[in-house]
Amino acid sequence: MNSTEEELAPVTVIRTPIDLPYTYSAGHAQSRFLAGLAHGKFLGQRCPVCSKVTVPPRGACPTCGVPTTDEVECANTGTITTFCVVNINFTGQQIQVPYVCAQVLLDGSNQSFMALVQECDAADVRMGMRVEALWNDPETWTPSFNNIRYFRPTGEPDAAYDTFAEYL
Repeated sequence: MNSTEEELAPVTVIRTPIDLPYTYSAGHAQSRFLAGLAHGKFLGQRCPVCSKVTVPPRGACPTCGVPTTDEVECANTGTITTFCVVNINFTGQQIQVPYVCAQVLLDGSNQSFMALVQECDAADVRMGMRVEALWNDPETWTPSFNNIRYFRPTGEPDAAYDTFAEYL
């Protein structure tokens, strides 16, 4: 290999120290949501115009754009609206592949969020599957999504497609 070929060889790995400090300001709506998680509750907000419940809340309805203040406690159970089976390993990975990331629509909510699904084979996960949150030990709870280990199947019959179709 001559010096020109060495100069054009692709770089496959680079190691460098990287620091990305940031400060997150949750605001009122998300602060209430995070405080709810610290007590084992999913708190959302209902729109005064369309009555849709947003979890986690944003302080305004994503459909109508109006402020939301009516707090609603949602269930610990929900429906998988869509999902992805992850089959690729990465550095520092703590979960064995394959595993499932899913959009979970909590009962009583009108907006899904991403969550890990476990306690079943990835091949068995499906749209409409009923799931429940498995929480970590209450003594470890903080105002964080990390309080939830993952969602797992409830064993209930799947939800009918028309009950979650608009949330895909």
